[in-house]
Amino acid sequence: MNELATLPTTRDENWRYADPAWLASADLAQLNDWREIAVPAGETVCEILSVESGAERLRVHVGQGGRFELFAINAAGPYARAEAEVTLEEGAHFEFGGVTIGGGKNRQEFVTRTVHSSPGASSNQVVRAVQWGQAVGNFLGRIEVVKDAQKTDAAQNFRAILLEKGASANAKPELEIFADDVKCAHGAAIGALDETAGFYMASRGLPPEVARKLLIHAFVADAFEAIEDEELRGEMLAKALNVLDEEAV
Repeated sequence: MNELATLPTTRDENWRYADPAWLASADLAQLNDWREIAVPAGETVCEILSVESGAERLRVHVGQGGRFELFAINAAGPYARAEAEVTLEEGAHFEFGGVTIGGGKNRQEFVTRTVHSSPGASSNQVVRAVQWGQAVGNFLGRIEVVKDAQKTDAAQNFRAILLEKGASANAKPELEIFADDVKCAHGAAIGALDETAGFYMASRGLPPEVARKLLIHAFVADAFEAIEDEELRGEMLAKALNVLDEEAV
């Protein structure tokens, strides 16, 4: 967007998959409100986010050798977006685990921009989407590696399960690399539940709805695997799965 305070549109790259109707009537002050977080050198900050309707934006600077962890659940609607812009100093790390989950006509998305501004920094992003009805789950992830930011190690992984034919998901990973000694990777996959695994569970006596819930449980758990606190990890997983309704499984 330009420097003038104007509402974004879906022509803006970062808002490509947003809800046009919501954007047209959005609160401009909210869209331009960034919550600033500074992680001191050598320290760790963990942020737990439950996305509400509308847009929430974080701008984070991680000092040398610091670590920033962001774990988020986006189960809101009709349009709900969480955006994080993270700049990493030398040896810093950014860990992100996010889940979009919902049905109806909800549109839920995560947008990240990770700037590796110094050598030796790393980032890892794992996003899972579970959608049904006519819901949409989106992930736009941009990784920037500046010149001389050697030994960068950055990864993104997005996977979506569509429980009904009307649901959809979109992934837009981007890599912009100006250093030559780096490890950068991204992957995306969108599909239905693994029917083979479901049949196997059914052959062992599990009812179909139980088998589906177990498969979704394992799928969503990937996003929170990096949470060291076992109790917190369980709470996040339970909160995400509580959104599932009987029709979805």
